[in-house]
Amino acid sequence: MTLFKNEFPILEYDDRKEAVINPNHEGLDLKLPRKCVYAFLADHIDEYAANNKATKVSEFVSATKVYPVYVIDYKGEQVTLAQAPVGSAAAAQFMDWLISYGVREIISTGTCGALVDIEEGVFLIPTRALRDEGASYHYMAPSRFIDIDRMAISPIRKTFEDRGLTYLETTTWSTDGFYRETRDFVKYRIEEGCQVVEMECASLAAVARFRDVIWGEILFTADTLSDPNNYDQRNWAEDSFAFALELCLDSVINIRKK
Repeated sequence: MTLFKNEFPILEYDDRKEAVINPNHEGLDLKLPRKCVYAFLADHIDEYAANNKATKVSEFVSATKVYPVYVIDYKGEQVTLAQAPVGSAAAAQFMDWLISYGVREIISTGTCGALVDIEEGVFLIPTRALRDEGASYHYMAPSRFIDIDRMAISPIRKTFEDRGLTYLETTTWSTDGFYRETRDFVKYRIEEGCQVVEMECASLAAVARFRDVIWGEILFTADTLSDPNNYDQRNWAEDSFAFALELCLDSVINIRKK
């Protein structure tokens, strides 16, 4: 096991699995289903759980909020269901915790900003992410991009194809700097092949790779930065939230064991 040092702390990396505080350090008597929907869908997670006889089996306690963890029966399969917090560090921490208690196959969903001319509510499958956030560098040695697991992309594709839905495959820009998406950065990221921007894809892909689990994501467009002189938040794709959750559930059921 090696600690790789660098002049810049964000580029330093320790490849050992064990840490001073491990994600299962509480030692809970908890065994979660291997399939999991981990979604950036705000109150829609709790609403779906309440309306579909989900069982609350645990909680993830953070300094600012307590996140319920549910188990639901979906098409004869037990599925873990949890709301993902916004931001790479928070999202990575909670997902690592879920993995430590048994989750192995994970599909996430959430909104993204369009960098190019894409209508609101368009579904996308990210196939790689540009790592302009912080959490991924604690789980994976430095690189500019991270590829998304093909074992997750394939079942997501199948879900869209089974439903006869159109979708785009894309490279996404994962950033911690919501208010630092400058005109020059937007132009630069487009030149690198990014079509959308969000805040967690790269970090969750890195956590999954480090822990040897399957993870993939369904994005859908909300606001748009395609006109740098006229930012438009549109309707934040509110009409797509419930449907995105259904697509996640179908996709995670389609994943085959690793």
